[in-house]
Amino acid sequence: MAPLPYYPVNTFGPLMKGMVIGGVGILHVFLAQFAIGGGMLLCYFERLAQRGREADARKLVDGYFQILVLVSFVIGALTGVAMWFTTIQVGARTIGLMVDQFHWLWATEWVCFSVEVVAGYAFVRAGKRLSDRARLSLLGLYAVASWLSLFFINGILAWQLTPGRYLDGGGMWAGFFNPSFWPSLFYRTAVAMVLAALAACIVINSLDLPREPPAGGSEAARRAALIRRASRFAIPMIAMPLLGVWYFLVLPADSRAWLLGGSTPMTMFVGIAIGSSLLIGAYVLFGLVVKRLYVNAASAALLVALAFGATAAGEFVREGARKPYTVRGVLYSNSITPAEVAELRRTGVTANDPYPLRDDARYPTEQLRRGAKVERALCDACHTINGANSLVELTRTWTDDQLGQNIAKLQRTKGFMPPFAGNAEDVEAIGQLLRWEAAGTPAAWPDTTDPKTLQQIAKWLEEAGTK
Repeated sequence: MAPLPYYPVNTFGPLMKGMVIGGVGILHVFLAQFAIGGGMLLCYFERLAQRGREADARKLVDGYFQILVLVSFVIGALTGVAMWFTTIQVGARTIGLMVDQFHWLWATEWVCFSVEVVAGYAFVRAGKRLSDRARLSLLGLYAVASWLSLFFINGILAWQLTPGRYLDGGGMWAGFFNPSFWPSLFYRTAVAMVLAALAACIVINSLDLPREPPAGGSEAARRAALIRRASRFAIPMIAMPLLGVWYFLVLPADSRAWLLGGSTPMTMFVGIAIGSSLLIGAYVLFGLVVKRLYVNAASAALLVALAFGATAAGEFVREGARKPYTVRGVLYSNSITPAEVAELRRTGVTANDPYPLRDDARYPTEQLRRGAKVERALCDACHTINGANSLVELTRTWTDDQLGQNIAKLQRTKGFMPPFAGNAEDVEAIGQLLRWEAAGTPAAWPDTTDPKTLQQIAKWLEEAGTK
């Protein structure tokens, strides 16, 4: 990579940047997976309708697609743009690296997405006037394009966590078909099918099914028949535990350690994801498929909400498992490469930072201004000063020696943190900034540049190393 570039960054007040990106990203992933599974489910029901095996299947197809377009195309597209917009503001270097390495594959994914959108809108506008063959072809085109979009974006995102042979010079394809590519792809496909089946149960309960030939039967019986068909589409959920274990086994050893107790929040979210998935699976497989129970709209909506919780927890785990990297072995979470840490230890992380502080006047000393720049460069991708994951609160009870030593030995203090990429003056500056903020930002603050203190910090930095 080129020498460290400094990008202008944005802040979101008391919200941690990762929370903003994560919140938008989780909603987008949930909707995208729903759209992918929805395309496959609609092909399944259209096929049933054309074979005469389910009299009301076509009504479900037409009704489901209206919701699919409204929710997935409109809200999904907006959250997709919002996700990349916020990510670029926070991690421009990470996105730049991803585009640089996979621009042709990413362009292919966009072509697939474009085909998906065109096919979807064409079906909405003209689907009812098309022949059976044309309807099925258009739905098939939509389903294939949406799944291929998942195929390509899955490889790029999985590369961030398990780059595999890419780190040894294997190139783009080695990075794309990385160790977690296949388990992640199959797992997400199964999730997409389950989400589509659960959403279908909501749509089925909203359909107007008056008694009419050739369907016959009561409205409740006809809804129950559709729900039984939809529930079978969720059967791939049986494979999810095995796919989850496969995915877990290909993770790097330290990432597995975070999930198994090394990080309490990550272990907790693993439990949430597993527990929610098991509850959904038990209800769908034993309640709907085996016992053939009827599920009303409220219960189906509750299952969808539970699935959203499982998705959110799973995405939190996938993102957190990369710590301390955004691209494992290539780029730390603060957008600094491992090779750059040693150089920044020599020059200081703020030496070539061209951007002034927005609130420069609020800091009474130059040392505090330097501390604010250090915090901006090294910390605020994952922390805030006084908001979520607050640095002030995390360090409030530390003594001065603890503060200096823990920052200098950051990767030893917390194993999922990158090494401190600055010199002794940077460590002391950010330490004083945190003390000043904890004291209520008084108008006067002493400038601490005692040579003995800096010498001790330099010794801690040397002991910690740069890896």
